[in-house]
Amino acid sequence: MNVKWPERMRSALGALIGIAFTGGSMHLLLGPAANIPMLVAPMGASAVLLFGVPASPLAQPWSIIGGNLVSATVGVACAMLISDPVAAAALAVGVAIAAMFALRCVHPPSGAVALTAVLGGPAIHALGFRFVLEPILIQSAALLGAALVYHAVTGHRYPHATRAAPSAPQVPASGNSVTRADLEAVLNRRGELLDIDPEDLETLFRETQMQAYARTFSELACRDVMSTPVVSVAPETTLRAAADLLQRHSIKALPVVDKRQHVVGILTRADLTSKPKSADLRLMEALSARLFKRDENRGRLVSGVMTTHVRTVATGTPIVELVPFFADDGHHHIPVIDTHDRLVGIITQSDLIEGLYRQSQMQAQAQQRPAAA
Repeated sequence: MNVKWPERMRSALGALIGIAFTGGSMHLLLGPAANIPMLVAPMGASAVLLFGVPASPLAQPWSIIGGNLVSATVGVACAMLISDPVAAAALAVGVAIAAMFALRCVHPPSGAVALTAVLGGPAIHALGFRFVLEPILIQSAALLGAALVYHAVTGHRYPHATRAAPSAPQVPASGNSVTRADLEAVLNRRGELLDIDPEDLETLFRETQMQAYARTFSELACRDVMSTPVVSVAPETTLRAAADLLQRHSIKALPVVDKRQHVVGILTRADLTSKPKSADLRLMEALSARLFKRDENRGRLVSGVMTTHVRTVATGTPIVELVPFFADDGHHHIPVIDTHDRLVGIITQSDLIEGLYRQSQMQAQAQQRPAAA
């Protein structure tokens, strides 16, 4: 699987926290002397889904809560009505799957919940339908709550609820474009459950379209589209001077370079206005500006507000590699450096669009020449 190591570690840490929180919740609510399992095995499988693949339709809140409750109820009923444990287990899993499909709460670990209700032993059987609430409902709710908080804290969207897909960038297509309705029609025609949300499938398809379109411009490099010469500033430049440069040249960003012309930061128009100040600091700066008749930004330096983590690209980098930076990562300005890491240019969204358009015109002319000949 093409999953980056930080994401793998984030998932593993989330599962650790989720299971620990679930077991701790049972201990606090019921006490150590309770004749109820502090943790049931299916919660481990649920943790894999909730923390490892939270975008899966099988890992959504209703899937874990509904699937576990339905399966627990079916499992307890089968254990009470059927004496043969093998027959009871088989029927419990089959009916649980049918019920989960009917209620749109398919959750694979819930099959193990149904089996636990049948094969869990005398302690589980003694609980009867209480097994549905204690431990299944409590543990499912605790694990889900931990997942909701953990994903929010780590900046991941969960639950992965269906929402209107954002307008995708329009790219030229040689044939009919594929719409969301087309994707849903194909999924419905397959007649089976695929572990991917239609919204995610549409997003992947649009990004693939963009990647394929950008690949046609692999001949174009950063040196061909970058803006030169570059207006830059030193870290010790005052904000007033930097603001004057931005205004004078009608640009939105200034690379910050050291004496060797190495990029050490970048300053944007937003940096001049988005840095929060305390009420006391604002009052002191206003009084100082009035008393000494100077601009409050004049004494502040670029080094104090610039962004220090700057993405740069080499002059020979193909344009295709820049598309994700602008389309996905939200970059608006990317400095270009030479083989000695010195600043030689900058690429903006306008530069990229203009370069792609120029290349498309060149390709169109090249295709027309053989026909004309």
